[in-house]
Amino acid sequence: MPQINIIKRKQINAPLDKVYQTINRMSTWKRWSPWLIMDPDAKVDVSTDDKSYSWSGKRTGEGHMKITNEVSNQSVDYDLTFLKPWKSEAKVRFTTTAKNGGTEVAWHMDSKLPWFMFWMKNKMVSFIGNDYERGLNLLKDFVEDGQIHSKLDWKGESQYPGCTYLGIRRTCSIADMPKLMEEDFTKLISYAMSCDTSNTAGAFNQFHKFDFVKGIVDYTAGVPFENIPANAHKEYITGNLPATKLYTLEHKGPYHHIGNAWSTMYNMHQNKEIKIKKGYAPFETYGNSPKNTDPKELISYINFAVK
Repeated sequence: MPQINIIKRKQINAPLDKVYQTINRMSTWKRWSPWLIMDPDAKVDVSTDDKSYSWSGKRTGEGHMKITNEVSNQSVDYDLTFLKPWKSEAKVRFTTTAKNGGTEVAWHMDSKLPWFMFWMKNKMVSFIGNDYERGLNLLKDFVEDGQIHSKLDWKGESQYPGCTYLGIRRTCSIADMPKLMEEDFTKLISYAMSCDTSNTAGAFNQFHKFDFVKGIVDYTAGVPFENIPANAHKEYITGNLPATKLYTLEHKGPYHHIGNAWSTMYNMHQNKEIKIKKGYAPFETYGNSPKNTDPKELISYINFAVK
């Protein structure tokens, strides 16, 4: 069977014992789990000794997890069993190390895919690794601040009127994307504000392709224009987002948590909760500007064209 081995790390600015006492109590998982945030209606049952829990949800599937070994302030081992959407087992471990005045947390998983899914190994490593990174970001919030700075609000369906836009298209690494996106929007919005026919409030980022295995993204940052200026700089492209029906999920919180919303939408698509319109790449729009907004109050909207 194909082996899966994953490890992700995160520095948390909190004492070692505080971090450890969070990860060795299963009841805390309900607050920071990267899967339960996608499925708030999932049923979760925690044992009376706080050392195991089971879950069942339409997006998270079904399974249970149990602590099997603990070394105080050093490590916690778990047995993880998935029952749905398919049966599998995994060994999970957290290790904690005092570092740089805080705590470094490492999240490990060792598992095997069913033999008939051998072709999905690289994708599964990438997807689960992404889940672990989302989870460690949420854990960091919870331990440091006592709350999660990532909130989802299912807005549902609406009609998008479409737009003609001026934009910048890039292919880059996922790691470099946030910095490059900021540069692109700074250029676009600065130019758009000098024009009379732009709508900077309608700025969007459309994702043509995400390749988690290769770590590459292809996107267009765009600003709607009623009339495209004839003298627009040659580095800008023009295009059109057609009118369509959308399903929208709102995310409130720092942009580094936006993956919680994207993962939720793709999960909803896989579960056939929404029927995506083929050939229309999903896009983000924004409720406020990072230039004058507390990161915890940032509003982003994930939009999928639906049938």
